[in-house]
Amino acid sequence: MEYIYAALLLHKAGKEVKEENVKAVLTAVGIAVDDARVKAMVAALEGINIEDAISKAAAAPVAVAAAAPAAAAAAPAAAEEPTKEEKKEEEESGMAGLGALFG
Repeated sequence: MEYIYAALLLHKAGKEVKEENVKAVLTAVGIAVDDARVKAMVAALEGINIEDAISKAAAAPVAVAAAAPAAAAAAPAAAEEPTKEEKKEEEESGMAGLGALFG
């Protein structure tokens, strides 16, 4: 999680999210840096619009919370698997790369 925080801090400061900068932030706060994790995170963030990802993530809980009461009343108790369209949207949004960092 510290790696993501470092990337967000760099982004907020207007600095480029690259390996050297992430390592510098982590080292400055006393965290032992795993070069492979830094490299994987920077690669996963390549081509991602961080502002867009943040705004989508911030809006998602509101939409889920608003839809939950209606879904509970109308849907059966069995969980439904995401549709092909939902899976495609997730892949296209670029969030799939970010999700891999938390696994």
